[in-house]
Amino acid sequence: MPEQPKTAVITGSGSGVGRAIAIRLAGEGWNLALIGRTPSRLDETIGLCRKTANQVLAYTLDVGDAASVATTAKQILADFPRVDALINAAGENIPNRSLEVLSAADFERVIRTNLNGSFLTIREFLPRMRNQHSGTIINIVSDVGLAANPKAGTAYVASKFGQGALIQSINQEEQIHGIRACAIFPGDINTPLLDKRPKPPPVEARKEMLQPEDLAQCVSLVLNLPARAVVEQIVMRPRFPKTT
Repeated sequence: MPEQPKTAVITGSGSGVGRAIAIRLAGEGWNLALIGRTPSRLDETIGLCRKTANQVLAYTLDVGDAASVATTAKQILADFPRVDALINAAGENIPNRSLEVLSAADFERVIRTNLNGSFLTIREFLPRMRNQHSGTIINIVSDVGLAANPKAGTAYVASKFGQGALIQSINQEEQIHGIRACAIFPGDINTPLLDKRPKPPPVEARKEMLQPEDLAQCVSLVLNLPARAVVEQIVMRPRFPKTT
């Protein structure tokens, strides 16, 4: 019998890294469950994936809302017979990010999307992966999840350290169930999230950063490794050209 197409659930699929991952996996013949907050952006991603993906469906969702995540996950699990990969690419940051100006509400907003959102989606799809005795979970983190950087802001740094810790916990607890997990720690990426910096970088600077497609290629590498292999961490940074 021919091998059945694999299914990936991707958060943050409406733009940036999440969209690039969706396009890459569509080209590899995956089924896709695309999660995002904005229906029009998800529709654009579907249009970019439909020609090559086996099946692609979109689900509008705020990943920080536990009840909505549970409801949406139930629908995804009804629409697809298996879930082979979960990629958490949804991300949030705020302009007022230094400790001097950071509000409690903004801190909670960033933690809610980046950290809570990753935990909530992982919690919902782990049971299916356990039943399959297989599955790969990837968190798109940031290199500020390894060493704090004031440019990123306190809330973002805290959320990214937490995302990396989630991956460590999965590998400690779930490998006996055939599940593996990877945290990807990229440096600066040219995505719309840059526009939320207090001083967004200019176009020329963005060209020298990592591009979303670079992260998508990295995700593909992790997913296509033999089941016996797990890459727990990848640190990926832009290689800036030499200046004279």
